[in-house]
Amino acid sequence: MLRQFSFTGLLAGVITVKLVTKVVSSANPLRRNGFTFKQFFVAHDRCAMKVGTDGVLLGATAPVSHARRVLDIGCGSGLIAMMLAQRSNAQTVIDAVELEPSAAAQAEENFRNSVWAQRLAVYAQDINAYASEHQAEYDLIVSNPPYFESAVACRDEARNAARYTETLTHDALLECANKLLTLEGLFSVVLPYDIGLAFETLAHRKGWFSARRMAVRDRPGKPLNRLVLTLSRQSVERVDEELALRKSEGVYSEAFCALITDFYLNY
Repeated sequence: MLRQFSFTGLLAGVITVKLVTKVVSSANPLRRNGFTFKQFFVAHDRCAMKVGTDGVLLGATAPVSHARRVLDIGCGSGLIAMMLAQRSNAQTVIDAVELEPSAAAQAEENFRNSVWAQRLAVYAQDINAYASEHQAEYDLIVSNPPYFESAVACRDEARNAARYTETLTHDALLECANKLLTLEGLFSVVLPYDIGLAFETLAHRKGWFSARRMAVRDRPGKPLNRLVLTLSRQSVERVDEELALRKSEGVYSEAFCALITDFYLNY
């Protein structure tokens, strides 16, 4: 079932609008070394991967509304976890796992300085070890995972670990999610489009079902370049959607503005 990106279907029950409790004003000015959102600040100067569109897309669309416990695998600065904290109810607990020590420390600092500090926790460890200790605990798992096969490594080791699958293959990621999810839980990822299709095929071979596929392009007429994929271990009817981030003239589209209005300043 293919349709253009809409908030009248699945997302109507997924995107929850929260009252802004902490806004940026002249008394709370923009800060350096990070990204200022309407309700929180993400410092990312000690993280290999900075705040970007992929994380924002996943944080704004992952189906968090009915989740009691959420896990962010490879959380980096903690951006996605904090977006989900903003969108979820006050009883939802969100854990995050990050292997790289400086990124984990920065995520912990960002969590501590947010209004959701009591609901957020970060664990600085390998997800494979974490999965062996916390089986079947989460209603929703999210990840903006590594996506490059080993080739020419980045000069920066931390950035290399964040972008390449040497430390976390997609096969291992699916196995960890399988262990950590409750039976009816959902697993959402964001990947480059072609790699996302390959990830989906691998997931299907492992017994997962596609619940939702949001194909993303920069603007009308451009190739699809991202895939936000939600997987289930239950057989469900798949929802297919498309999103253009910008209009042909280059300004943000109405659909993308609707996604970011609770988060980005001036939208």
